[in-house]
Amino acid sequence: MYDCIVIGGGASGLMAAGRAAEVGQRVLLLEKNRSLGEKLKITGNGRCNITNAEFDVRTFAKAYGASEQFLYSLFAQFGVAETFEFFESRGLPLVVEERKRAFPHTFNALDVLRVLEEYVRSSGVELRLGTAVTRIEMSDGSIKAVHCGKERHEARSFIFSTGSVSHPETGSTGDGFTWLRELGHTIVTPTPTVVPLAVKEEWVTQLAGVTLPNMQITFQVGGKKVFSKRGSLLFTHFGLSGPLILNSASAVADLLRSDTVTAAIDLFPTLDLGALEREIIRIFDANKNKILRNVCGEFVTGGVAKGVLMLLETRLDTEIKVHSVTKEDRKVIARMLKALPLTVTGLMGFDRAVVADGGVPLTELDMRTMRSRIVPNLYLTGDLLHINRPSGGYSLQLCWSTGYVAGSSCVRDERRRR
Repeated sequence: MYDCIVIGGGASGLMAAGRAAEVGQRVLLLEKNRSLGEKLKITGNGRCNITNAEFDVRTFAKAYGASEQFLYSLFAQFGVAETFEFFESRGLPLVVEERKRAFPHTFNALDVLRVLEEYVRSSGVELRLGTAVTRIEMSDGSIKAVHCGKERHEARSFIFSTGSVSHPETGSTGDGFTWLRELGHTIVTPTPTVVPLAVKEEWVTQLAGVTLPNMQITFQVGGKKVFSKRGSLLFTHFGLSGPLILNSASAVADLLRSDTVTAAIDLFPTLDLGALEREIIRIFDANKNKILRNVCGEFVTGGVAKGVLMLLETRLDTEIKVHSVTKEDRKVIARMLKALPLTVTGLMGFDRAVVADGGVPLTELDMRTMRSRIVPNLYLTGDLLHINRPSGGYSLQLCWSTGYVAGSSCVRDERRRR
């Protein structure tokens, strides 16, 4: 018999298994994939945004919205400072970029996975890869064993770390939710929350791969402004992504339930309309004898010029010489650069979601220990919990914190039961 069985070899499962073994438990880690950390490998496009470098626990917890009040104890036990210490003490220094996003200094998710694999192996965790759990066996209201086909494994404590449903190709297919329903837990239906947006306009798809580092986007319903955000935006072949969009997606989803959502991208959020017109005049004065279409790249970055030109062609004759552009024409150009038009057709699905919400409500857990209030020897971690959070390192910090606390707590609780 094992002291603890951890199901799921992703970020939170590796942390939980390593911690439980580190403090003396006999631990078995079951992973249905043939390798560990499949989703971790693609986090942050392979760069792995480990956490967000906000070291004040209360300030950090505010990023989780309605879940804030449940998370103080969790982050007080293992928060951002402890995450820095964990990785840096194991030879992986972290670096901090804009918006306090922390990455491994190598900007390689495989190095993060390497640290975690070394942690579980050196702690003595028994690993079973390519081993899917097929049934949960109960006895007297507690979990007795798990079945993996014909194999049966008993333990005193169990940690579910199976993830949610985003990026199902990595193995996150909602298995844990099925088991938890059967065990009596409530499951809030998952929705993709930190996810790219699909848009109608063709000019956007022509800019696939182009990043704008400091843009402002304003979302509207019925022609009325609802909210604006500023940040980095990425054009894709289906629409928009990047931190600015990912952190707006949940609010846009709510708007889409009521009406058509339109948006406008301000390419020059630090300039008012008058200042932008003066800048256009300066550029035109230096290029008087050129054709208008050939000057577009002068007042926007090269990557965006193609899309701006497509829009401009619907408003003006772009074959005229710059010296023939009228005052009203300049105003048309300036207004367009301050409000590139978009129509949001929807959110992309779970296959492109960075984060999906849904899962077990936090009221059904003791968040000081990550123990279920329904099944006394069960602990839950990571994306199995119904917690909304933005992009920028907040999801992985939940994995590190919930995994570490669950791994520590199952030891303490087992000793009490004995």
